[in-house]
Amino acid sequence: MNKIDLSNVSMSGFDDIFNNNTDEVPAIKVALSELHELKNHPFHVVDEQLKDLVDSIKEQGVLEQGIVRPRKKGGYEIISGHRRRRACELAGLTEMPVRVMEYSDDEATIIMVDSNLHREVILPSEKAYSYAMKFEALKHQGKGGGKTLENLSESLGEGEKTIQRYIWLSRLDNRLMGLVDTGNIPLMAGVEISFLPEKYQKLIFQSIDMGRINTVSLLE
Repeated sequence: MNKIDLSNVSMSGFDDIFNNNTDEVPAIKVALSELHELKNHPFHVVDEQLKDLVDSIKEQGVLEQGIVRPRKKGGYEIISGHRRRRACELAGLTEMPVRVMEYSDDEATIIMVDSNLHREVILPSEKAYSYAMKFEALKHQGKGGGKTLENLSESLGEGEKTIQRYIWLSRLDNRLMGLVDTGNIPLMAGVEISFLPEKYQKLIFQSIDMGRINTVSLLE
C-alpha cells in the first residue's frame, strides 16, 4: 500500500487545539533565506524522501502554507513546513507562502511535533526527542492534572509504556543514538543504556568503536 505524504495538508487540527484559526491570518510570501529551523527541531529533512513533494510543488505550487513565528534575531522560525521549505528550494523557488503566528515556545513545540509525526519514515531518535519535547511542553502548560503521560498517549495514539521508553531513550549519548537509528543497537538495549551515567555511555561507545563490544551482544 502506498503511503500518503501528509506534509502538505491542512493545519486545522492545530487550530482546534489552540483556538487560533490560522485561516484567518493572511498568507504572505517569505524568502527561503528568512525561514529558519525551530530551536531543537529533532526531525531530519532527507532530500531523497522529498521527490514526490518536489514534483507536486513544481506542478501545483505549495498547496498548504507553512506556519511560522517571528524570530528574535530576524526572519521567522518554522513551526510547520521544514520539509516544504527544502522542497521549495529543490524545486528552484526562492520564496514560500507562510502564515505568521504568535505561538509560545510550548505551543510551537507541540504543533511542530504533531505536524511531523505523520512522516513515512521516523527514526527512533526523532521519536525519542519529539516525544520528550512534547511531554515537557505539556508539563509547562500545566495541563492534565498530573496525567501528562496519559494525555500524551491519547494524542499520539501510542501506549504510555512505549512513550515512556522513548522519553528515556532521549537521554542516550548522541553517538549511541546514531547506532540505534542504524539498527546496530536494538531499541530496548538503547533504553537500558540510557539509564547509565554519561561517562559510562561514552565508555560503551568507545568500546563498540574499538570493536571490544559486539553490538549483537547487547541483545542479551
